Amino acid sequence: MGRTGVAAALYKVSAWVRRRPTKVKAFMAAAFGLCALVALKFMVKDHSHFFIASEAIHFVGILVLIYKLNTLKTCSGLSLKTQDLTAIFLTARLFCSFSMENDIHTFLDFATLVSTLWVIYMMRFKLKSTYIAELDNTPLYYVVVPSAIIAIFIHPYTHHARAARVLWAFAVYLESVSVLPQLRMMQKTKMIEPFTAHYVFALGVARFLGCAHWIIQVYDSAGKYLFLVGAGYVWLPMVILAEIVQTFILADFCYYYVKGVMSGQLIVSLPSHV
Repeated sequence: MGRTGVAAALYKVSAWVRRRPTKVKAFMAAAFGLCALVALKFMVKDHSHFFIASEAIHFVGILVLIYKLNTLKTCSGLSLKTQDLTAIFLTARLFCSFSMENDIHTFLDFATLVSTLWVIYMMRFKLKSTYIAELDNTPLYYVVVPSAIIAIFIHPYTHHARAARVLWAFAVYLESVSVLPQLRMMQKTKMIEPFTAHYVFALGVARFLGCAHWIIQVYDSAGKYLFLVGAGYVWLPMVILAEIVQTFILADFCYYYVKGVMSGQLIVSLPSHV
């Protein structure tokens, strides 16, 4: 079967899925996610590689934005607030990484932070006239302040300094909601151009891998991580919750992204309820 035949088959599958009731589609999405988790568990022996892949995919997503800004000379459709939040949590995580890890994660975080700061510079100065500020009006303190408060009370218990542990927790919580301004902006525009869609989809894939790591860890520990809650150690359950929250936040968009790609659309369109 040639490429045309494959595309036709994918289109038929997509059309069949679209005709299913919402509950059926939700069940199919859950089943697909479960199958993906099972496949990842048996295909990848070292589950820490999920985090490396997640960070690398996030970096690739930022490179897609850089390509867009360089070639199209516009930042229309991009949320500066999401980029600001990304720079904040990457700075916090990088500071902790230098003192707590100093490995491949540190390098990937540094590369992603530098790329994100370049995107912010372009949006604030070089391409400011193309930035749609009125659609990007989510107050940053809506997500920064709650993340900081939760981090003060719920953070990892390790031998590192308390400030570093709180900062690490803050980065985890802030990352889980950093994409909200971008999603709200896309909800208002309804039509998302390709490069922005590729970037957000990359974030979705990255978060799925991060979430997969923790779910598999819980499975491998026979649920011992969850019993830590009863002992008053709620850090690990909170990390898992943060990963699941961000995965579900992005899941709906990823569905419409895949749907658009399968139907051959270059621009992703969102329905009014998303």
